[in-house]
Amino acid sequence: MSSLALTIVQTDLSWENKAANLQQLKEKINAIEERTEIVVLPEMFTTGFSMQPELFAETMEGETVQWMKEIAAANKIIITGSVIIKENDDYFNRLIWMLPNGQFGYYNKRHLFAYGEEDKHYTAGDKRLIASVKGWKINLQICYDLRFPVWSRQQSTETETEFDLLIYVANWPERRSHAWKTLLCARAIENQCYVAGVNRVGKDNKHTYSGDSLVIDPLGQVLYHQADIEDIFTITLEKEEVNKVRMQFPFWKDADPFTLGL
Repeated sequence: MSSLALTIVQTDLSWENKAANLQQLKEKINAIEERTEIVVLPEMFTTGFSMQPELFAETMEGETVQWMKEIAAANKIIITGSVIIKENDDYFNRLIWMLPNGQFGYYNKRHLFAYGEEDKHYTAGDKRLIASVKGWKINLQICYDLRFPVWSRQQSTETETEFDLLIYVANWPERRSHAWKTLLCARAIENQCYVAGVNRVGKDNKHTYSGDSLVIDPLGQVLYHQADIEDIFTITLEKEEVNKVRMQFPFWKDADPFTLGL
């Protein structure tokens, strides 16, 4: 069975300062000494959770996507995180999944944070992205999506499940950290998969962020948790553990069938 080396980058972000953020993230990634295959950055890693996309949006041919291509190629890794992207007249909070060969996939955040007026500035996505790496299936989501379990629920058949790892990238404020930690564990238990939640630390112009990045196993046990400080942590996940849990506790076979209405 294959293993998967995953690195979490829990970092402070300079508010709406792309140059500073790209420089410090490049230094952090280049300094990783452990063998890793996937490096996960927070939501809106170039700006923080900005509601000024007209000032900071880029195209898919812009500097940040090129930066991701260069970092992925130089370090022979997959790199992922979300950035502000403009297409035609629409702005998206877009997670980019960049491979070391320059190929990429992307996911536009489905659930826009109306409480913070994200829905007034961005366009919601309507398709999930489930990436494939070394026989692993990875469901990629963004921050507020965490509160909506149907969007992340396994759509299993009688013989197989849909994904093995669920990743959330976030700018999740400290005052709601209990919900963040609780819901990440719930997503792992109900989907019988690994879950990685990667959050930022520090402050923006309104909020304080405690990080509380987590990696959780398919039984809901916490394998990694770090609060309040910057941290770069690499963990190796085992596909055999996912298969063992699903074989021993085949709860996924009893799940209700459904389709996502969009």
